[in-house]
Amino acid sequence: MGWQEQGWLVCASFLGFVATAQSITRGEFFPFGPSARDQLLEGGNDQTHRLELDKPVLFYDGTFDHIFINTNGFVATAEPVSESTYLGKMPPKFGMIAALEGDLDTSDGVGKVFFRQDSSPDALRRAAEHINRAFPEDDEVNPTNAVVVTWVDVATHEPQSRGDAVGKNVSITRNTFQLVIASLETASYAILLYARDGIQFSSTPVKHSSAVMHAGFSKGSVRGYLFSSQGPYYRTTTDDEASVRALAEETNSGLRGVWVYEIGTSPYFSNVAPGEVTDLPTESTGPAYTDGQQLVYPPYESEGEQIEVHPVQYQPHQPGNPEVVVVDDTDINVDVFSYNLGSCANNRHKCSQFADCKDYSSGYCCHCRPGFYGNGIQCLSEGKPQRINGKVNGNVYVGNSPSPVEFSSNDLHSYLVVNDGRSYVAISDITDTIGPSLLPLSAIGGVIGWAFALEQPGFKNGFSIIGGEFTRQAEVTFLPGNERLTITQEFKGIDEHDHLAMSTTLEGRIPEVPRGSTVQIDRYSEIYQYSNNLITSSSTREYKVILPDGSTETRSYQWRQTITFQSCQHDESLRGVNPTQMLSVDQVFVMYDASNELIRFAMSNKIGDVNGGQPVENPCFTGRHGCDTNAVCRPGQGTQFTCECAVGFNGDGRTCYDIDECREDPQICGSHAICNNQPGTFRCECEDGYLFGSDGHTCIEANQPVDACEEGTHTCDIPERAQCSYTGGSSYICSCLPGFIGDGRICQDIDECQPGRCHQEAVCYNTEGSFTCQCRAGYYGDGFYCSPERTKTRCETHRDSLLAVTEYGPRGPRPPVGQYIPTCDENGAYEPMQCHGSSGHCWCVDRNGQEIPGTRSGPGSRPSCIDHGGVPPPIGPTPRPDVHPLPAGTHLLFTQSGRIEHVPLEGYNMKKDDAKPVLHLPEKVIIGVAYDCVEKMVYWTEITSPSISKASIQGGEPIAVITSDLDSPEGIAIDHLGRTMFWTDSVKDRIEVASLDGSQRRVIIDSDLVNPRAIITDPPNGNLYWADWNRDAPKIETSYMDGSNRRVLVKDDLGLPNGLTYDFQSSLLCWADAGTHKMECMHPGRGDRRKVMEGIQYPFGITSFGKNIYYTDWQRDAVVAVDHYTGKESDEFQPQKRTKLYGITTAYAQCPSGQNYCAVNNGGCTHLCLATPTGRSCKCPDNAASVGCVERDGGY
Repeated sequence: MGWQEQGWLVCASFLGFVATAQSITRGEFFPFGPSARDQLLEGGNDQTHRLELDKPVLFYDGTFDHIFINTNGFVATAEPVSESTYLGKMPPKFGMIAALEGDLDTSDGVGKVFFRQDSSPDALRRAAEHINRAFPEDDEVNPTNAVVVTWVDVATHEPQSRGDAVGKNVSITRNTFQLVIASLETASYAILLYARDGIQFSSTPVKHSSAVMHAGFSKGSVRGYLFSSQGPYYRTTTDDEASVRALAEETNSGLRGVWVYEIGTSPYFSNVAPGEVTDLPTESTGPAYTDGQQLVYPPYESEGEQIEVHPVQYQPHQPGNPEVVVVDDTDINVDVFSYNLGSCANNRHKCSQFADCKDYSSGYCCHCRPGFYGNGIQCLSEGKPQRINGKVNGNVYVGNSPSPVEFSSNDLHSYLVVNDGRSYVAISDITDTIGPSLLPLSAIGGVIGWAFALEQPGFKNGFSIIGGEFTRQAEVTFLPGNERLTITQEFKGIDEHDHLAMSTTLEGRIPEVPRGSTVQIDRYSEIYQYSNNLITSSSTREYKVILPDGSTETRSYQWRQTITFQSCQHDESLRGVNPTQMLSVDQVFVMYDASNELIRFAMSNKIGDVNGGQPVENPCFTGRHGCDTNAVCRPGQGTQFTCECAVGFNGDGRTCYDIDECREDPQICGSHAICNNQPGTFRCECEDGYLFGSDGHTCIEANQPVDACEEGTHTCDIPERAQCSYTGGSSYICSCLPGFIGDGRICQDIDECQPGRCHQEAVCYNTEGSFTCQCRAGYYGDGFYCSPERTKTRCETHRDSLLAVTEYGPRGPRPPVGQYIPTCDENGAYEPMQCHGSSGHCWCVDRNGQEIPGTRSGPGSRPSCIDHGGVPPPIGPTPRPDVHPLPAGTHLLFTQSGRIEHVPLEGYNMKKDDAKPVLHLPEKVIIGVAYDCVEKMVYWTEITSPSISKASIQGGEPIAVITSDLDSPEGIAIDHLGRTMFWTDSVKDRIEVASLDGSQRRVIIDSDLVNPRAIITDPPNGNLYWADWNRDAPKIETSYMDGSNRRVLVKDDLGLPNGLTYDFQSSLLCWADAGTHKMECMHPGRGDRRKVMEGIQYPFGITSFGKNIYYTDWQRDAVVAVDHYTGKESDEFQPQKRTKLYGITTAYAQCPSGQNYCAVNNGGCTHLCLATPTGRSCKCPDNAASVGCVERDGGY
């Protein structure tokens, strides 16, 4: 619904229209041209002039100190981009007031565009007359300044390639029209004037076609909760050229050819408001309409007060290209598809499972089957109670308070008894600072009551007409203080639990109701007016405040609301919907429960005739029938009726029982599917390895990707020379091991013995995949450094250090009795067998002198120790001593201050004896660690000099990736398929993404974060998870990897959720909490939270591999292994350096299986490809310097 045609829309013609009042002429325009001291826009095509304003213009909810005048029939609030971006592609990305937008040209010297600012009394008087004539019921308006723009005799821009007018005597058609923006301090109005002969063409060429000209008001691109997208577009013409020509023939201001709109208000803005006088003065009598397009209804008398019903116009739908258009709307944050030309053959799946698809000459529509109601896209079972869940956000000032009360995801729950129209709404976490003052606002739940109101004969409630996807915006003005509150509610359709989902935002100020007071609201009625994709209503309501001392006050507020939605235009039956209906609300109950911080609203709702109609006594229409809440009341003759259990229930109608469809028909879901029974219905889910086919119902086998690396079916060279790396899907990469060269499928040994490899006094020996260096005779060293003076080896240093602290006897130094002294061979290496000189015990040692467990023998026996010379040398020398290559296999990587260490895994067991540091970074505090299984790179964050770096675990130089605009980077995660990294910054309170080389940075979450730390990715499913250990409100959240669809997974019973991990095999999300001292897991899609272990001490990082979860503990200075199936600790490793352990991750030997749309060709994106569960989003980095970047949302 991002640019739906809304509001009062123009129709092309009225059959039988008899009105002789003439359109205005150019002479009735505001003065223009040189005599009016106008400025002249430079001649040409797509020319723009920036006009600095003496006083600002209000447009939508923005204030602008300058505007841009453009040749193409519009004024913009931001500098327009190239015309190719909006011609034929309306609405534009920038704010636009379109007087009559098209591809126009003034380069011939005939057409001109004049403009000026004007605060003369004559101009302001003219503007006031137009505005006050258009809004006769409003207070008189007196503008203080105006901007006058006039397009005079402008022609269409004819591309040179056409050439059809060259050298020919062709009559050129020209348009003339004027825009006046009249403003006062709190509002701005647009006055549009179209002369009698001023519209001679209604479309302009675009490429090889033509586009109908546009008139209307576009807010442009708007920054939403998580991302920017198209804001509202109030269009006053349609895609029918007749609607453009009608601009000079009709009016909304009482003067033919003159149109007036309120386009901006301060401090609050709800919607563009059109003039209200559509009648024209006539010189002869005749019918005002004969074809039913304009519907005017007589006033309705109610309780001595006259309700005026304004005219509503029907807008014929004009089908466009044969496709289903997905319209992205920021405010709703849900894809709402609109019908377009197409057929049921390829669009049937768009309908509800309880609906049928029907083809029409101009397109297709969905219709709910008997026993169900709705708009065909969403269908609900008749008679079945409904539940609505949502969140409330926003800021509301109470009374004269200088600071607002904040609503932050407060829970809203509603229960509706559909068969008698009762609705109940409860909102939680409402403090007593605002609770009593919210009591008059039962209207927060009023739209829910309207959607499911009890229907009187011949009338339909909201859900029956428009379904469950719509936006409702209401503006409440309290009297006499003029406090204003804006209520925005977004209904997002039916969720996986068959509940309706919605969100509510409250912004503004409300009068204070003293604590301890109660509020009484009498029954009331409200007129709803229906037009194409727009429903409006307005009223004044009174309520009574009973103060704690027993005295009462009667107060009131004015109420105005709009409901916007998408409907199917092809179905003629929809035009039979009563264009005005009355919602009657009684039994209104409002209560604030201070002890539980709950506010409750309850009411009974009926929808029916604005004139009251004949009294209806049938219990089905009064709601006094006594049917079960899961039953439909069927009216008979007079007061007769029957109760009929709703679909999915059995019984006599007075009492209804749920049918377990899964038990009654075990095959109801078909093969390879699981049936889940739910009240009144059931839901089918495909088994693992299967997914729904194109019909949305049949489970078909998924195309399981093949991991050729694991199965050994790859074409890489033998493992001694090459490595196979799985990259998702059925793809893999072959790469030669260090010391070999080739394409990975054929690898040849590199002769590393090039000049300079070894010391000048050493000899180089080439070996398979590596080389060795050996000092020449008379020199000592490791071959990379040789000296005529022998440098002590580790063994010799060890031995001599012990001998140095000895007593000196007559035959030289003598160690203390009982001291073990190591023995070294002729090269200074540890002898494979070491013995204690005093005890006689002997044991085997490795090349570092460390005892090999299980080899110690008693006096008189000798163990069999393997000579170190028999161990193959390591693969090549490491370029520097602080990065050490890892052997093959899966490892745990964890961080400490100044280092990253690894523990190899054998199965799921930690090989603690083989643990060693991988990376030394003295003076640094390393926090987060992540691993890229494709390139075998380890990434880390450090907070001493905030940065993100990486290094190859095969041995290599550490590389700085990001060193700027970081304050405290802590958690880090890798998308190995999309080749991106994500990190949290707990000082900047945001989450960012970038390419793995640090380029293309983009902030994806920057609100409602306090202490974000742990972050993990689920690349195959396109999900992101993170934890915020905010001590006041800890939570675990998720979103798609582009930051959209953000939601809280866990917020209750959390303390300090430091660590987070996601297991790809079990789809379990697990966390370790240092506040509750628990480890817990859940399936994110199910919410089935379960405890794994209690009593853990102070966990920080956490990772998973197979059946085990591994976490670092600050109090134990250890890595702890827990079997998450048994919930028991299975092992512990304490590194030699006893300091705090921070992050931990699993370095997989092979990448986990799975794929996403970003894994191949970057998903077709020009820059960032960010996966989602059903596709990917193409995003641009935050720096605007990326040339040629194209953003796209949604599926592939």
